[in-house]
Amino acid sequence: MSDMSTVDSYRPLLMTLAYRMLGSLSEAEDIVQDALADYAITADHASIKHEKAYLVRMVTNRSLNLKQSARKRRELYVGQWLPEPAIAVDGVGCASGALGSATGKSGNPADYIERQENITYVMLVMLERLTAVERAVFLLRETLDFDYGEIADIVQKSEANCRKIFSRAKEKLQGSAVEGGGAEVIDPMRLNEEQAYAFAKAFMQAAETGNSSALVDMLAHDAVLVTDGGGKARAAINPIEGSERIAAFFMGNARKGTMGDSFLPVDVSGQPGLIVTQNGQPARIMVFGWDAEKRISRIFIIMNPDKLAGVTDRFAALS
Repeated sequence: MSDMSTVDSYRPLLMTLAYRMLGSLSEAEDIVQDALADYAITADHASIKHEKAYLVRMVTNRSLNLKQSARKRRELYVGQWLPEPAIAVDGVGCASGALGSATGKSGNPADYIERQENITYVMLVMLERLTAVERAVFLLRETLDFDYGEIADIVQKSEANCRKIFSRAKEKLQGSAVEGGGAEVIDPMRLNEEQAYAFAKAFMQAAETGNSSALVDMLAHDAVLVTDGGGKARAAINPIEGSERIAAFFMGNARKGTMGDSFLPVDVSGQPGLIVTQNGQPARIMVFGWDAEKRISRIFIIMNPDKLAGVTDRFAALS
């Protein structure tokens, strides 16, 4: 019988893989829980030489199946769909932070997500351009450093085919913009965290004070704003494109008094972002991407209360 405490040590890796496959913390947690439970009960442990690879295969296959069915559900989604944010407050990474427990893992799915700077929230959005199999091959190779033989065994493709799939996935992602075209998005971690938070807060302060020219100056000409309300919070149905229109959007919110009460710097799925609070509660998560000129080229705003539930619960616990 395998030592299940050792098997459970793979939970952060498995959660990270499932979350990046699905863009949903709750679905990732369900898949990992089911995989570990099935492994404990049904697997022939004596015949398994490599537990890690075996568990990764279980989670990948379950994620592929769910990803395929999720495409049909997405067709019914109201407005733009964005990945659920995994939040940490101290900027250290998603496995720790002021929203976690003082003893480490709090039981919140986000606390098990391992930070890797090559897969940020902006990259999660870009991964939506890939098919489920392309996404699996890319993540197994790029983030877990599996060799093509191992990947071929997991996704049930030939090794040569996996090489082609990975190359095709890289081509789709390389230099591509997200959700609506436009300027190339640079790796947000090329801006250090202090710079990124300063940029984000300066942008929000300009909106609060009604400084529209400052907003436009901070935005790339072909910037894109994507908001996700899921039909449960007021959000733009389509992406808003262009610096002038985005500035007008924020200026309108400022006039209505809906900019929020405060802005809390957070780690959002491996990159700097902001929690915007309203009446002392999280109202939205904001993530920014920059272009090569270090102007804001992408703004993602998550307002769907279902995707903010974990953050809201942790705020309630702290209060």
